[in-house]
Amino acid sequence: MWQSIGQAIASETGQSFSIKDKKPISGGDINLAFKVNDEHHSYFIKLNDKNRLSHFEAEAYSLEQLRAIETLITPECIAVGTTLDKSYIVLSHIDFCSDNGGLWYQLGQQLAQMHKNSSHGQFGWQYDNYLGNTRQPNDWQSNWRSFFAEQRIGWQLQLLSERSVYMGDIEHIIDMCHNGLAHHHATPCLVHGDLWQGNVSFCTRGPVIFDPACYYGDREVDIAMTELFGQFPGEFYRGYQDIFPLAEGYERRKNIYNFYHILNHANLFGGIYIDQAKALLGRLFALAIH
Repeated sequence: MWQSIGQAIASETGQSFSIKDKKPISGGDINLAFKVNDEHHSYFIKLNDKNRLSHFEAEAYSLEQLRAIETLITPECIAVGTTLDKSYIVLSHIDFCSDNGGLWYQLGQQLAQMHKNSSHGQFGWQYDNYLGNTRQPNDWQSNWRSFFAEQRIGWQLQLLSERSVYMGDIEHIIDMCHNGLAHHHATPCLVHGDLWQGNVSFCTRGPVIFDPACYYGDREVDIAMTELFGQFPGEFYRGYQDIFPLAEGYERRKNIYNFYHILNHANLFGGIYIDQAKALLGRLFALAIH
């Protein structure tokens, strides 16, 4: 397996490469991860079952689109492929630094620039991709309210119902989310799609983002998620607001946007996340009444 991956790296880079050392890296709960190197070059490799190749292909495409905007540092995808029994993705290795040196403010500014400089005509993506292990449908739509209520909330609710987990009448919940976004005029832009602290770091060159689930959506989905699993430092939000202030009503809309991620966690992990999803749904219904 490792010889095959080394040959793929050599083929894609046009440079001789033979893996001399490999070190397991912890942190993810979906893939196996390794840092590999020879005497001159290092790479970051993720492995999974062979049938997960489409996950890595989707990640590679998202990283390619993020890199094209040239506002934030992202890993470069070197190769994607399969061995006899594994699928893999090879990324450039970035040495992270523990001292961010005030770079949260810069991250906020650069994310705002990415959102401003990546407008698109419709909401969606060229392909369906994945949020964690969950397929994320991305059929093109011109109406943001319909896109998010149906392809994000409705999709997750349907997946839960297939596992005999019921949140209520799916069409009713979709309508509530649709109505909750009714007066918001979103412009499609490139979003990371899974922007929590675990997918952000820093290096000597600046902030780094990785593990994307990109699509063209409302920029507020990225900001909302930064508040879900451990809020980003205040400097991040000041940096963002200084470049691209959020529209009125964000504080209400973010609950709908984060409902999607809680539902996804309920689908992936069950347990406490199902309870959390039901609690958030109750708050959404309460907000809809007032």
